[in-house]
Amino acid sequence: ENRKKAAPEVATHIETTLKSLGIKNARLRIDLKKTETYLLHGKDELELLFSANKGIAYEKLHKVASGGELSRIMLAVKALLAQYTSLPAIIFDEIDTGVSGAIAGNVGEIIRQMSATMQVIAITHLPQVAAKGDTHFKVYKEDGTHDTRTGIKQLDVEERIAEIAAMLGGKDSTESAVAHARNLLSS
Repeated sequence: ENRKKAAPEVATHIETTLKSLGIKNARLRIDLKKTETYLLHGKDELELLFSANKGIAYEKLHKVASGGELSRIMLAVKALLAQYTSLPAIIFDEIDTGVSGAIAGNVGEIIRQMSATMQVIAITHLPQVAAKGDTHFKVYKEDGTHDTRTGIKQLDVEERIAEIAAMLGGKDSTESAVAHARNLLSS
């Protein structure tokens, strides 16, 4: 009964977050169906129904959401859960798939907000998301004579700027890419 009461409020919260992530007409419905047997978390089966556009009927989330929409829905759900759980840490592996530009900045901001109450590790290729982090690490590969090794290095301030600039403009960063990287890191 509590789940049934909470479902519309949870859906509304997720919809609000999705609007900030660029899905301005997002509608989410959480249906709970009784099952014959008890499952791990009760006797209900949860189904997420979704519509991203006006005038389009709800459909099962896994059938209608694009990869970018799924990434943003996952982030919205995890951001909501982070408010009500005491998880010490969370890892996002390219949670920003399928987004760019201002929406990527919003993704980064949500992750930054989550980091106020927990340790967040975010793996990303988007400079707008990476720039929101307090600390940056670069994962790299080195080819040996007979093998390849993977390493990780914490970046200092100048290396952070160089890495964000490379994400913006490629290996040979221009002055404008470096200036943009500095600007992203200071915002």
